[in-house]
Amino acid sequence: MKAMALSSFKLGEPLVMMELPDPKPAFGQVRVFVKAIGVNPVDWKMRTYGPLRWAAKMLRWVRVSKGPMIIGVDFAGVVDAVGPGVSEFKIGDRVVGGCDFSNGLPGSYADTVLVYPKQITHLPTNISFDVAGALPVVGVTAWLSVVTMGQVTAGKHLLVLGAAGGVGQFVVQLAKNVREAYVVGVCSTKNLERVRQLGADIAIDYTQVDALIQAKQHGPFDCIIDCVGDYSGSGCRSMLAPGGKHIMVSADKIPSMVQIFIPPFSSKILLAKPTGERLKPVLDAVSSGKVRVEIAQHMPLEEAEKAHELSKTHRVTGKIVLQPKA
Repeated sequence: MKAMALSSFKLGEPLVMMELPDPKPAFGQVRVFVKAIGVNPVDWKMRTYGPLRWAAKMLRWVRVSKGPMIIGVDFAGVVDAVGPGVSEFKIGDRVVGGCDFSNGLPGSYADTVLVYPKQITHLPTNISFDVAGALPVVGVTAWLSVVTMGQVTAGKHLLVLGAAGGVGQFVVQLAKNVREAYVVGVCSTKNLERVRQLGADIAIDYTQVDALIQAKQHGPFDCIIDCVGDYSGSGCRSMLAPGGKHIMVSADKIPSMVQIFIPPFSSKILLAKPTGERLKPVLDAVSSGKVRVEIAQHMPLEEAEKAHELSKTHRVTGKIVLQPKA
């Protein structure tokens, strides 16, 4: 198989296209021929700095992993082999899912991945591989933040910080089109109309007056979802209604992480792991047309480094999708 991998886990080690042995599914495993791979900030953050890199290094050490390290989480493709003991999937099934480094298997930046059945689910025929490949991390993160943790329901007031980003776009659409909430979205000038089209009742331009100052007049909020990670925790908590929730989905910096320890303990950090079960309601929302997926750019797998550089700018609207050569 071909994979973009790290030959070591040294800081600054480049991703290199490698030809590796084709993996064979062991008992309880499924092999997927990959058609599309979504790029997420977690992919490059685990290579560069902070808690995500520490966690990746620890997992690699605990697993005593040797040889190249394949990164990446999101993927969609076709099952091309199943191991003994697998009954849920068969060869030829269209699937979507997320890789999980904690189980010792490689990531998704390859033309072939090995997973366990719980990591994938069947892909509806009206969803393309590239759209599906962009879904796992952002879709599951958005669903958990809006529905599971945020408990957003009809008529609730929701503030979305970073409403035009990969996760933010899903949050706005799920909150408005699925949960029927009142949504205020924060974004840059160029994305104001896009955020309104996604369903936001109010779109706030953070390049003008401070975003939280502008948002305060539309509060209090039952839930504030920070998809950026750089906003004031105390500022967010001050705008919450009684019992309101402040959820950070990009809190990988120490100042953000400490917010969960500050009374009244209404700030929470969400680190979402996509699974087949968690993906099902997200796929239903996309399949029904209530949520649409914007692909910012398609790139060949061998340009993964370039994709990471683009992602680091935080100026990409929608998802970058990598495509292995057929």
